[in-house]
Amino acid sequence: MPDPNAPLILDSVTHLTAEHRGLSAHCASHGGIYAGYFAARMGIGAVILNDAGIGREQAGLGGVALLGRLGVPAAAVSHRSARIGDGQDGHARGIISFANAAAAKLGVRVGMSCRDALARLDAATLAPAPEPPRQDEHRHEIADANMAGVKVIVMDSISLVKPEDAGQIAVTGSHGGILGGKPESAIKHPVFAVVCSDADRGIDDAGISRLAALDPRGIAAACVSAFSARIGDGQSIWDDGYVCALNDTAKKHGGAIGQHAKEFVAAMIQARVAEVRAAQIRLERAKDKSSK
Repeated sequence: MPDPNAPLILDSVTHLTAEHRGLSAHCASHGGIYAGYFAARMGIGAVILNDAGIGREQAGLGGVALLGRLGVPAAAVSHRSARIGDGQDGHARGIISFANAAAAKLGVRVGMSCRDALARLDAATLAPAPEPPRQDEHRHEIADANMAGVKVIVMDSISLVKPEDAGQIAVTGSHGGILGGKPESAIKHPVFAVVCSDADRGIDDAGISRLAALDPRGIAAACVSAFSARIGDGQSIWDDGYVCALNDTAKKHGGAIGQHAKEFVAAMIQARVAEVRAAQIRLERAKDKSSK
């Protein structure tokens, strides 16, 4: 049985459930808008996230600010102090780099350890987050990017990947790190290619660890710079992102450092179409042989 008095530590804010309503937690997700929105939807009482390098337009703290507007204490640890996507590492090594006004009132300060900050939040009397204002759709297809049945799906979080996305291309606002050091967490369903944010890489290059984890699964993966596009915002990754890291599978399919996200996706579409056509040819040849 888990210790009910133990601090709540999660590798991702998307692991929050209704059971966590009104509690405080360290979730090792980026501190972007989607993470803050999801935490509020779950009624969290207070949360510590990862600043993900802060990045373009301070997007890595957008969710911390959103929670602040709702009166919810929230803070972020520096991505250079602890691995993004690894809750235990964040709790053990994380150093607070930003705290909103509600968290500051409870004694959370820049330079404080995540462990001490979470203890302060745990000791406070907290109320569940109010329902946040509804946001625009977090997942949609890019109609004019689709080709020969290959879909491009833009989503604010990689957690929104669905089984029917197998073989398609996902452009996500998520960071490029695996969760809790587990390669199997890199993606739930076998897309053909995926784009994430590098979260400014951070300590141990945690912000791009998803890339190597996807190579053995034959999934092409790239990260765009957190300073080129807003982390947590899939549309910004699509519109603004420039590739700064990619895995060997993506290179094999024509991916390259410096490509715009749309250029990278175009190369992946071509590779997927070629792959499907080659499979069809093999199937037709096999049928011909069996009929003779």
